[in-house]
Amino acid sequence: MQYLMLNQFKHVVAIGGGHGLGRVLSSLDFLGNRLTGIVATTDNGGSTGRLRAEQDCIAWGDLRNCLSHLAYRPSVGSQLFEYRFQGQTELSGHNLGNLMLLALDQLCVRPLEAVNLIRNLLKIETQLIPMSEQPTHLVALRASGSKVFGETNVDSMDEAPIALCLEPQVDATFEACEAVRNAELIILGPGSFLTSIMPPLLLPKFAKSLAATKAQVIFIDNLTEETSPAGQFSIEQRIAWCHQVIGKPVISKVLCHGEKIRLGSLINFFPLKNRHNPNLHDQTNLLDALSALLRIKQEFTQQPLAC
Repeated sequence: MQYLMLNQFKHVVAIGGGHGLGRVLSSLDFLGNRLTGIVATTDNGGSTGRLRAEQDCIAWGDLRNCLSHLAYRPSVGSQLFEYRFQGQTELSGHNLGNLMLLALDQLCVRPLEAVNLIRNLLKIETQLIPMSEQPTHLVALRASGSKVFGETNVDSMDEAPIALCLEPQVDATFEACEAVRNAELIILGPGSFLTSIMPPLLLPKFAKSLAATKAQVIFIDNLTEETSPAGQFSIEQRIAWCHQVIGKPVISKVLCHGEKIRLGSLINFFPLKNRHNPNLHDQTNLLDALSALLRIKQEFTQQPLAC
């Protein structure tokens, strides 16, 4: 039943980064090329951070993660793409997928072309678009007025920032803005709020596209409270942050985990945890919950007006 409700959409867009976006995309991959992921590119840790420091490239880690979630398994291609070098050499800790994307980027005109080549190699129909094709870093502003530079440092702050920005300010990828403009359903999250969900929204043209959307926008909350400064925010504060940078309220429903179903005008609770790994959203439960929210919306809009 959940597939029938979601199958009505010709254009579905999911926005975020890291494992959270990958989990959502893999849950919805039955949509094929009707599904698009807009992926944050501000990570500066691990293998991705080393490549960024040496090559002045975009952050490939979250894109690689989403590609890995969508790749057909088991396959030699997916195993190679996820291979991480061991030992005590200059390659140690690097992920082969990151290196492949970097190499293809240098051979291509655009980073998006590199992503599409890997998609074809791994036989992935879902479209993946980097939020920007230009290198940029996430910067947080403290109440004192000082700045915290870089995603890893923002995540380890001991106080919540009062604002976020990108340095340098870069352009959103044209295809990302087009995908949002054409979307019928948009999903934000789950994922680290400050460092996965917020970065794409900080791009002015992308935020403008979100503000103009006629799509239903659903925010999926994390299963547990973040250990980052975002853990100090209530769900209402996080939604307010999103709306502030977008410029207007666009989120119509929020999906949170709860042991029992509880429906509200904005915040809704469904059992979402995977019973084998409670740190992960259960894919079937997630589809059921999304479908339930969409069904409620559809039934409400189809009700005849009272005299």
